[in-house]
Amino acid sequence: MENQRIIIFFVLSFGLLMLWQTWEQDQLSSNPGEGAVTSEAPASDRPDIAQAPTSTDRPATPSATAAAEAPIELAAKDELLPKGQRIHVRTDVLDVEIDTIGGDIRGLALPKYPVSLEHPDEPFELMSDKPLKVFVAQSGLLSRQPAPDHHARFTADQDEYTLAPGQDRLQVMLHWRDASGITVSKVYTFHRDSYVIDLEQRLSNPGGEPWQGHQYIQLQRSRPESGGGLTAQAYVGGVIYSPEDKYQKISFDDMASQPLNRQIKGGWLAMIQHYFLGAWIPPSNETGQYYSKAAEGRPVVLGEIGPETTAAPNGEAVFHSRLYAGPKDQGRLEKVAEGLRLTVDYGILTVLAQPIFWLMKHIHSLVGNWGWTIIILTLIIKLAFYKLSEKSYRSMARMRTMTPKIASIRERYGDDRQRMSQAMMELYKKEKINPLGGCLPMLVQIPVFIALYWVLLESVELRQAPFLLWIHDLSTKDPYYVLPLLMGATMFIQQKLNPPPPDPVQAKVMMALPFIFTLFFAFFPSGLVLYWVTNSTLSILQQWVITRKIEQTAKAG
Repeated sequence: MENQRIIIFFVLSFGLLMLWQTWEQDQLSSNPGEGAVTSEAPASDRPDIAQAPTSTDRPATPSATAAAEAPIELAAKDELLPKGQRIHVRTDVLDVEIDTIGGDIRGLALPKYPVSLEHPDEPFELMSDKPLKVFVAQSGLLSRQPAPDHHARFTADQDEYTLAPGQDRLQVMLHWRDASGITVSKVYTFHRDSYVIDLEQRLSNPGGEPWQGHQYIQLQRSRPESGGGLTAQAYVGGVIYSPEDKYQKISFDDMASQPLNRQIKGGWLAMIQHYFLGAWIPPSNETGQYYSKAAEGRPVVLGEIGPETTAAPNGEAVFHSRLYAGPKDQGRLEKVAEGLRLTVDYGILTVLAQPIFWLMKHIHSLVGNWGWTIIILTLIIKLAFYKLSEKSYRSMARMRTMTPKIASIRERYGDDRQRMSQAMMELYKKEKINPLGGCLPMLVQIPVFIALYWVLLESVELRQAPFLLWIHDLSTKDPYYVLPLLMGATMFIQQKLNPPPPDPVQAKVMMALPFIFTLFFAFFPSGLVLYWVTNSTLSILQQWVITRKIEQTAKAG
């Protein structure tokens, strides 16, 4: 039957679409993002001043910092980054470690986001300088005159800072001084209930000559281990944003094969992962040079060099930037920078996913539980597609009443497929049945379902969100596989309501699908399986009512 083929097509298409993101990441590796300009980047993890916006008489690399600095010692042979004194900063939402070598942010944990439900007191660690898990935020100054880059040694006033109750912001200051008298203060400002860290680099020039240089900001990150599994994986890698080209992914392979070298005004750069991100946001009125580096055996670097700034004799130059390091909370992200909310990556179906998430947020504000939110959302979607679904179920129900006649035609014409097809078309015409009547309603719902899948996968709000009883985290699989088993049962019931396929091969495939998809969905987020079970239950009720009415009408006729 044509409707059986449609159902097979629908469920198998869903399985393929679930792998879309994995395929998309592979494509990113072989097709770099548009607008990326290749250049031969130095192997060093420090940016080349020659990459900065055009200016006159600028050397290829900045001069070294003062020889009077103390030597930098590696804490261990297997460490990629040297270590100095650690400065510990605690706010209500951040737990940060700053190293005096470069003033880097070498560690950043999120106390409001436990690493797991089994360890509620262990905060999720977003940034770290541990071998093989490097993810750090760095900054520095580039100049042919003395200037501290992220290898320079700073000093700190103290090594412990805590945002006190009633205190709205906290400043952490580091100091660097050159033998020539040039001083730089690196000031981090933390805010209550905020994942934004303001950075200010203040250079004081006591000399008789102007000082000229650039600020740079960059993220260093090790390549992640491959995810695997039956579900599609969230994108992990680099991202840049520009007002012209908007949101662009730059994978680790892109940065290794074709280093980024591009001027952008009013943009930002980020390293993103499932639920969380770290992003540097330069001043919006600044035109900077965006770059990437991927030296062999080193973490990948994505950064920006700001425009040239001058500190007059006995004057000062002040450089600004902001770091967002935290969850992909859309409400927060849209207030930080234009386009930053796009890091909540719904892929090609963003146009559908964003309204779905907006509706879910409003439902959740009323019911206070994400599980009930999914159920209510499913009901709303079902009502929205009620007429389309009704058309599909009516078509299937009428086909069901024709099953004996279709079987008779198949038996009469045997292997003469041409005459059998003609006879069936005459039957469809006589009974006013469209064998493809159920196709369009199903196809229309596929994009909505896939969009909801990405909403459930990408929305940090559902991370570790409980529902009822044994479901403690809607973003992970059902620990006892109850929902997948219920889903398989509802699929089986729906098949019994559909006209049985006369073709034995199709019949076997249809019988196997509930078992195949039960296994497939056993590893999916329980929130998505909850949606499917709810949708299937509502569909069974609707289909049963429609089928019963049509069968009663057929008997009466």
